Amino acid sequence: MNIRSLTRGDGVVIGAAVVLFIASFLDVVSANGFGSNAWNNLGLTMSMYVGGVIGAALLVLSRSSAQPRKVLGLDMRQFGVAFTVFSAWTALWTFIDYTSRGAGLVIGVIAALVLAFGAVATPLLPALQAPLAPAPKPQQQPQPYGAGFAGGQGYGYPGGGQQPYGTQGHGYGAQAAGAAPATGGGAPEFAPFWFAVPVARPLYGEDGSPSPIAELAPGTWYLAVEQHGAGLVAQTQDGRRGVLQDTTGIQRG
Repeated sequence: MNIRSLTRGDGVVIGAAVVLFIASFLDVVSANGFGSNAWNNLGLTMSMYVGGVIGAALLVLSRSSAQPRKVLGLDMRQFGVAFTVFSAWTALWTFIDYTSRGAGLVIGVIAALVLAFGAVATPLLPALQAPLAPAPKPQQQPQPYGAGFAGGQGYGYPGGGQQPYGTQGHGYGAQAAGAAPATGGGAPEFAPFWFAVPVARPLYGEDGSPSPIAELAPGTWYLAVEQHGAGLVAQTQDGRRGVLQDTTGIQRG
C-alpha cells in the first residue's frame, strides 16, 4: 500500500492497535505480587486485544483498493469499525469489573478507546482526513511523463513555475500562457497539465461506469489530458485513462 494514501485517522488507528497488542503481554490483573496477562484468558484476548487489532487491519486494508471490499456482506471498513467498537466496549466493562487492575488492562482500555475513536471519527472530522504524509514538492524533471512532452517544459509541468490549480488565469476555462485561442473566437483550447490529489480519490472509466478503475494517491503526479464536464480525464503512470470527478483541492505542478 502507498503510505501517502493513508490519512491522519489511519495513523491514529494504526498507533492505537500497536499499543493494544503490546498491552496484551502486560499484566491484566495484579494481586499479592502476582500478575497474569491477557493470553491466560483467551476470551478476553480475542474480544478485546486481538479483536481490536483485526478491526484496525480491516480499516487499513479497506484503503488499499479503489473498489469497496466485502466481508460477510458488509463493507470491509464497516466491519473494521464494528470490531474496534466491540473491542472498546469489552475493554470498558472489563475495566469496571476487575478490581486488581494491571498495566496491561489500563493501557489496553486507553488504546481500545482511542482505536474506536479513530475508526468512528475519521469519516466525520476533516482534520483526521488529511494525508498522513504530505505530498512531496514538485521536482524539476519528474518521471515518467517527461519524455516527449514539450521537452519537459510543457504547460502545467511540475517545476515549470505554474500557479496552483484554481488560481487566477489557470482554471479550466482560463487560457494558458502561450496557448492559441480556439478558432472563431470561442473558448480557449484545453492545455494538459500536471496535478496531485490531496487525498486518495477514485478514477472512473470514460464510458461512465460507476465502478472505479483506479485510485489516485497523494504524492504522485498525474497528467490531466482533457476536460470532462466538471471533472478531468487523467492518465495514470501505467498509461490508464479515466475521469477524476472530484477535483477540489488538487495541486497543479
